[in-house]
Amino acid sequence: MTLVVGDDGRARCSWAASDPEYRRYHDEEWGVPLHGDRPLFEKLSLEGFQAGLSWITILRRRPSFREAFHGFEIEKVAAMTGSDADALMLNAGIIRNRAKIEATISNARLALELTGDHPGALDELIWGFAPPTGTARPADFGAVPAVTDASTALSKALRALGFRFVGPTTMYALMQSAGLVDDHVVGCWRAAT
Repeated sequence: MTLVVGDDGRARCSWAASDPEYRRYHDEEWGVPLHGDRPLFEKLSLEGFQAGLSWITILRRRPSFREAFHGFEIEKVAAMTGSDADALMLNAGIIRNRAKIEATISNARLALELTGDHPGALDELIWGFAPPTGTARPADFGAVPAVTDASTALSKALRALGFRFVGPTTMYALMQSAGLVDDHVVGCWRAAT
């Protein structure tokens, strides 16, 4: 099933029908162009934590992630230490995966190097891989890829800088989440906006 009509009469991508938070996310965030180093660093970090898990798990824990990682303020996360990582391993509000926690801190340090003298550089880097607009909207979810040439290239560029948990599939999810691509299927009310 590609579309589901909600109690508000709007047709939505079927994945958004299973949970009220998914519905809110679908309606307000997914596929909406997102800019700024801090917001994109947050998305990059959360997508890394999502690897191997469902996105709803991350959405439900996003407030705890934001608290644990200082609102994803790049400078504050970059200043976190091994002791901070140890403390986060005890935080039941987030995903307690040491490799992902350490990668988030390390990625913040790399993002700080990138943006320190050039605010907006992370935004420019990520958006530099946005595919051309005007591509055909997917008719169903079978037409939505998990990986594209652009997500593979973005992954390679970030990995070359030392970023971790930025594989091609994770980067395509980031591209969808941050609106670099708009995969709302034909007939979804968001496809019309």
